[in-house]
Order: sequence, then structure tokens, then C-alpha cells
Amino acid sequence: MHLLAAVLLQAGGLFGQSIVLPGIHISLQIGMAYVISVLFIIWMTNLYNFMDGMDGFAGGMAVFGFGTMGLLGHFAGNDYYATVCWVIAAAAAGFLVWNFPPARIFMGDTGSSALGLLAAAMSLWADRDGLFPLWLAVLVFAPFVFDATLTLAHRTLKGERFWEAHRNHYYQRLVQAGWSHRRTVFWEYGLMLLCSVGALCAFRASMVTQWAIIGVILATCLAGVIGVRHIEQRHLAGRTPEVSM
Repeated sequence: MHLLAAVLLQAGGLFGQSIVLPGIHISLQIGMAYVISVLFIIWMTNLYNFMDGMDGFAGGMAVFGFGTMGLLGHFAGNDYYATVCWVIAAAAAGFLVWNFPPARIFMGDTGSSALGLLAAAMSLWADRDGLFPLWLAVLVFAPFVFDATLTLAHRTLKGERFWEAHRNHYYQRLVQAGWSHRRTVFWEYGLMLLCSVGALCAFRASMVTQWAIIGVILATCLAGVIGVRHIEQRHLAGRTPEVSM
């Protein structure tokens, strides 16, 4: 079904025709463009589902992510695109009222997969119409992209069955190390805010500034990974008290 959804999006003209990074532009042959776009859509759909494992997490990412892409679309002069993004963000905000920890409702696989598909679609739409490049959209959703991709790569290298359910994502490991859901999600919101501000600052900035922003966000994510491992070690040593907010 994810493959079918990706094919339908491409039939509607939503596929990337090049790989673009600050100062780098690589044109793709049509066949390769389709393959990469399909993989991108399926990965975004699944990673959003993977990351929906804590109260208020996926809903919060939708508010920050689609809200920021709406601003980018508005700055690019396409208020129709911006409105679509903001409608998604507003719907997620209404849901988040009831999903914030302790949650009273949950989005489930259907909701998280739909948001992941929308994230991919809106990213490709912006890239196709020249509103902002695909890498900028990925930067907005970096908290999900980084955690899910790194966790999948780590499990694959260890020979684990990566398609099976697990609790190895970094946000899950924080909870297992004694952090409350609320404390964890607040820290994740801080990372989402950093990525959103970084993406807005990178929009129409110089190439050097854009690479600097990418570097800061990647360094912050890597610091978070190291921090999680340090917290786990302290917890195992019995020195980390549980903190609630």
C-alpha cells in the first residue's frame, strides 16, 4: 500500500528530478528520479510510523514540521501551498491537545503513516515548484529522519530484523533510562524548534551559511545521541533518579 501511494503521488507529478544541496546540483535520469522518489516517499511514510511511540511526539512534529514548511511556502510567495501546510499543522495541534502526555487519544498506524505520506508529498511539491529544495524540508523533519535512519542502520549492521517492532529509538531509550514521557517530549520539542528556526534561517541564505546551519543541526543531533548513551550508563549505574515534569 505504501508503494501504491508512492506511485500515485508520482503519477500526479510529485517526484524529484535532481539532487540538490547548497552549492550542489546533480540532475537525474528519469528512471533514477522515479526510483529515488519512491524510496523517499516510502521511507518518510514509515519513519513517521516508527517514531510514533510516545505521547505527543508525532503530533508535535507535525505542528512544527508542517507549520514551518507553511512559512517557507509563504516566504516563497505560494500562499496556497502555505495554507495546505497550515491546515495540516492546525489539525495536528487540535489532536495534540488530547494526545499530549498523559494522552487520552492516539493516532495509531493510520494517522502516523498518513502524516508521513503528507510530509513526503509536501516536500516534493515544494521541490518541484521551486519553493524551496528538498534538503530544506528534510532539515525541518531532522529529529525524526535522524533518529529513525540511525536506528535502522544500527539494527541492520547488528543483523537484527529491522522490520520487527522494537524499543531502540533514542527517545524510547530515554524513557527506559528513567525520563518521563513529558520531560522527553519537551526536549524533543526543543530540537524540533531548533530545526525549524534553522530551516527558516537557511532559506535564501548564502551557501556558506546554509552549510553552517546544516552542520550545527547535525552536531546537535550527534550530541543528543552521545547524551542518551551517557544517561543510559548513569541509569545502569543506579545514579539517575527519575524526574517528572
